Amino acid sequence: MSIFKNDIPILEYDTDASAVIMPDHEGLDLHLPKKAVFAFLGEHIDAYAQSNGAVQVSEFLSATKRYPIYIKTYKGEEICLCQAPVGAAPAAQLLDWLIGYGVREIISAGSCGALESFPENTFLVPCRALRDEGASYHYAPPSRFMDINSTALAAIEKALTAHGLPYREVTTWSTDGFYRETKAKVAYRKAEGCSVVEMECSALAACAALRGAVWGEILFTGDTLADVEKYDERGFGGDSFAYALQLCLDAVLLM
Repeated sequence: MSIFKNDIPILEYDTDASAVIMPDHEGLDLHLPKKAVFAFLGEHIDAYAQSNGAVQVSEFLSATKRYPIYIKTYKGEEICLCQAPVGAAPAAQLLDWLIGYGVREIISAGSCGALESFPENTFLVPCRALRDEGASYHYAPPSRFMDINSTALAAIEKALTAHGLPYREVTTWSTDGFYRETKAKVAYRKAEGCSVVEMECSALAACAALRGAVWGEILFTGDTLADVEKYDERGFGGDSFAYALQLCLDAVLLM
């Protein structure tokens, strides 16, 4: 039997990488480039694609939205571009689908909440993620943390250095519960070394690892929970979207 059972369902894990519905079950005639940028940058991916000659080659159909899939030639190499949906489950589903159709080297980017006194729009590199979301437990055996692929980390840090951009490696807290980041939990996560909080990092790392793909992420600070008595949305890191996409493109070329 491939299932490790547990009284708590989310802690049960099946070692079989195949499933009844596989990501490429539609059998589309779709062959995506090896390299991809899969970023939590709102509509900025679409705007960039439309103004920079990217070609839409497909779309991912969810129950609520269509996600265009683009191919852009950047510095002589084809790169897949796709907007990432917020939340571990939908993000992992779409990443799994992209990998199913040929993507193998992926860089993501998105905003995060600061648990330390980081200024807004500070760029950070997560090297591991605390698994406080559900999707990762379907892709990797239970553990407290997911490590980020070292090849992806090296490419990201080389790109940031080339841009002359200061950065710091951090542990991030990936959670499904945006409205359940209680004062006690924030203090607990900070005590075990988490510097920022977001919603997808651990799930995407687990998904890519199971499928044999290389994935890493660039984070930039948006809102701050550093002082739980004075939560501040700030600008949710909106000023960093364009620059973050540029960093993703440069980083994925270095993988």
